[in-house]
Amino acid sequence: MEANEHEHVIEVTGLRRVYGGGFEAVRGIDFSVRRGEVFALLGTNGAGKTSTVELLEGLAAPAGGRVRVLGHDPYTERAAVRPRTGVMLQEGGFPSELTVAETARMWAGCVSGARPEREVLALVGLEPKSGVRVKQLSGGQRRRLDLALALLGEPEVLFLDEPTTGLDAEGRRDTWELVGALRDGGTTVLLTTHYLEEAENLADRLAIMHEGRIAATGTPAEVTASEPSRITFELPEGYFVGDLPPLAALGVSDHTVDGRTVRLRTRELQRAATGLLMWAQGAGVELRRLDVRSASLEEAFLGIAKDASAGTTTPKEYAA
Repeated sequence: MEANEHEHVIEVTGLRRVYGGGFEAVRGIDFSVRRGEVFALLGTNGAGKTSTVELLEGLAAPAGGRVRVLGHDPYTERAAVRPRTGVMLQEGGFPSELTVAETARMWAGCVSGARPEREVLALVGLEPKSGVRVKQLSGGQRRRLDLALALLGEPEVLFLDEPTTGLDAEGRRDTWELVGALRDGGTTVLLTTHYLEEAENLADRLAIMHEGRIAATGTPAEVTASEPSRITFELPEGYFVGDLPPLAALGVSDHTVDGRTVRLRTRELQRAATGLLMWAQGAGVELRRLDVRSASLEEAFLGIAKDASAGTTTPKEYAA
């Protein structure tokens, strides 16, 4: 066991994955995951998320770099890592003729110290479907079964690859609550997701991947703060942008005008909004359709991906 296992249960340094033909899906990435936190890997299709997770799960050997899970190499020391981890793949591929309970029972036979199958089925809301054959389940119910089987061994580290794909809104919220409860109980969770709202709700920290590299890491709030906030309003009749207070003095970085609609971008939202409202009050005018909002994770995600594609940004790490 390595000394830093107690702090970081996953460590990735210079990790690379190359497929046949020389395609480099993962291009030398670095990140770590602390014990008892939820860490999300985000990225567009083909960014390298699943390729990375498969290396962490020990399903393939890296082409370069180093990965440690619970202090061990998950590929060469699989026997030391696998009993302590749970894995939820994008597609489970279970025998379609078995019932839900039979599938859980079969899987439990391959897991050391498995908890009762009825218990895990209840955790994911599938206990009423125990006698139903897998082929009769909906796509969302199959995802719940995937999650149930990943939890059979009460894992210390849980890998979730797109865990809520195919779930309805209620199922997604239930899964979020379950992941939060697991984290509160000390389980370390690494997940990939296309749902940015999911990352905002669940992740303590996240990394945004683009074309096999990590473009940014940090807490959701830190990554979101990398993009400016926005203020939108309609100019009062008879007024023009030049009648507003000097925008630079308000901390506005840039602005656009479309007819009478003005859009301001700023990294000092309170200062800009306060100055604008004080001006309107002093002028005795109303700023109609006023919309003041911080940047969203979606805007940060799209901005980082756009900059990375254009080659105008370097990887950003917002947290130690």
